[in-house]
Amino acid sequence: METRSIAIDGPSGAGKSTLARMTAQKRGIIYVDTGALYRSVGLYALRRGVGSKDEPGVTALLPEIELEMKYGDAGDLRVLLCGEDVTEEIRIPEASIYASDVSALPAVRAFLLQTQRDMAVRGDVIMDGRDIGTVVLPNAGVKIFLTAQPEIRARRRYDELIAAGRAVTYDDVLRDINYRDKNDSSRAAAPLKAAEDAVVFDTTELDLNESFLRLIELIDEGLSAKGEIRYKDDAAI
Repeated sequence: METRSIAIDGPSGAGKSTLARMTAQKRGIIYVDTGALYRSVGLYALRRGVGSKDEPGVTALLPEIELEMKYGDAGDLRVLLCGEDVTEEIRIPEASIYASDVSALPAVRAFLLQTQRDMAVRGDVIMDGRDIGTVVLPNAGVKIFLTAQPEIRARRRYDELIAAGRAVTYDDVLRDINYRDKNDSSRAAAPLKAAEDAVVFDTTELDLNESFLRLIELIDEGLSAKGEIRYKDDAAI
């Protein structure tokens, strides 16, 4: 059993990455952003001019792709695609669409599955994505399905992109959110859904700090119930 592993699933823009990163820092555990892995594969296909739904074309690219995650000088998680830092570029709307499409391809999911599981055996982890609790870490100590209304998720993502200097509109971001929701939930390979034993956590009415504090409570309650709450001393945020 994957002890002290925390799985956070949920739709695009739910705040999974932000809250998981904050939790990892607070609890002194490893954070794995699986969405960044799919975004990187999507970005690679986009750059190579291969259609996001071209299964043979994308599959043929997989042997060329090298992915690595590491912490930067500021303690932030950086994503390397074939040695290039693409941490910011994988967040552009085009990469988001590609990520959603390529994640529906069985070959891509198989390519990344063992990579994700390998990361989970290196130590205590919190991992977020679309199928962590259902497929990647089915025996995770705690499973959270994080969600919020589409309009709220779009507003949060829009604010993040604007703050990062991206030229986007709210309508475009909402369109992207709705597209990904439909695509991720209806795909044949590991569709987006809450695991049967997951706690569904809706943050529509909560701000970031309120969401974070409640998430910490849910995680600690879940791990404590299983006798797995053996954290290092909390780190300062």
